[in-house]
Amino acid sequence: MLGSFDAVLLARLQFAFTVSFHFLFPAFTIGLASYLAVLNGLWLYTKKQHYLDLFRYWIKIFALAFAMGVVSGIVMSYQFGTNWSVFADRAGPVIGAPMAYEVLSAFFLEAGFLGIMLFGRDRVGSTLHMVACLAVAFGTFFSAFWILSVNSWMQTPAGFSIDPETNQFMPEDFWQIVFNPSFPYRLAHTVTAAYLTTAFIVGGVGAWHLLRYKRRGDKPSQATKTMFSMAMWMATIVAPVQIFLGDAHGLNTMEHQPQKVMAMEGHFESHPEGWAPLYLFGIPNEETQTLDYAVGIPGLSSLILGHSFDAPIMGLDSIPDDEQPPVAIVFWSFRIMVALGFAMLGVGMWSLWARYRKRLYEAPWLHRAAVLMTPSGLVAVLAGWVTTEVGRQPYTVYGLLRTSDSAAPLEAAAVGATLVAFIVIYTAVFGAGTYYILRLMGHPPHTAEARYKDVVDGPTRTAGITPATEELMRRHTKEEE
Repeated sequence: MLGSFDAVLLARLQFAFTVSFHFLFPAFTIGLASYLAVLNGLWLYTKKQHYLDLFRYWIKIFALAFAMGVVSGIVMSYQFGTNWSVFADRAGPVIGAPMAYEVLSAFFLEAGFLGIMLFGRDRVGSTLHMVACLAVAFGTFFSAFWILSVNSWMQTPAGFSIDPETNQFMPEDFWQIVFNPSFPYRLAHTVTAAYLTTAFIVGGVGAWHLLRYKRRGDKPSQATKTMFSMAMWMATIVAPVQIFLGDAHGLNTMEHQPQKVMAMEGHFESHPEGWAPLYLFGIPNEETQTLDYAVGIPGLSSLILGHSFDAPIMGLDSIPDDEQPPVAIVFWSFRIMVALGFAMLGVGMWSLWARYRKRLYEAPWLHRAAVLMTPSGLVAVLAGWVTTEVGRQPYTVYGLLRTSDSAAPLEAAAVGATLVAFIVIYTAVFGAGTYYILRLMGHPPHTAEARYKDVVDGPTRTAGITPATEELMRRHTKEEE
């Protein structure tokens, strides 16, 4: 049955599934690592217990999400050598070095200091422990730096030449490769999205517990209130910044990948005299090259993209059919991302109004909205990723190497079988991990939140509880008594 499918399409679906699954975890842990560093710094500066409680609460969740992110990301590197071996051979001389730097500098930085961050507070002292927290936070950002540099080079290739004999992309200027034309915009937009993703997850968890406290008639803990307050401050400040960065990124994309923006905007027809409408909704019809049932605002697209109502906007009718990306997917994924971005801005402004009225913790409808928006960052980053990657089609290296020419000569049945295996294994393994994370989020942060050391005083053993650890636990219990 799988043999009847196209092998390239199955390879694309396989990579899309694994990268989408993986991307959820870094999108959360990049912001969470920085949040933990801030909490630890506030605890050291103020010695207020609720900051330490929040650090201990979220560090357990961070450890699980970080581990799942690492494991889910390993698979993708193997796919370069299996499903996409032609791409790896052609582009390897250029992208190999940045990807190696990601492992050697960024990932090793995270992994090297993670153990100190998790277990070292009482062993290495507060100063070195704080350094470890900052190192892990910087490592997550640095990892994103290199990965996004590689992806941006594939979108806007620079600093290379093509070997006429092997057709390989050969590096000529390393810094042009790293800082290619779209990289600064993509880095700022993606990292800011990660911070917003974390803010709304933290804020949603805080709002959930505020609602539960109110339902029980209890007074919320200081840690719960601080968690919600810090998240809403982040949403209030960063959401408008993210919208501005998204606009700048869109203008950069218009310059270097115009057909992607045409698909995002649903512009099948050119508007050489300006007054191009901003389509809010519609049904892209790629057969007739029209946007059916379109609802738009006249002239607004020209104003946004060209900063003038008279700015000419070219459409997909100026692009050959075989150069056009899949319009419907790009059109709708872009609208999901933008709609969620403005919804985040709305929640941030709502929380600012509630804070001004001194009702931030007594605003149940705001709390319900925050709970509803908990996964919004994850959905938005996936929608943005789909917009970026599908909008680049039909190319792997934009304008130079087509996706159909990048795939390995594999049979569809082999690719399809591994795709099914990935779906089953990922759903089972990472579904269980996600369920456990939700269980941890389900209880509020307590005063004097428990540490791992408070449960087992000693290294974790894969064999479980051993006689030695049982003796240590009994000794620890007697000391407490």
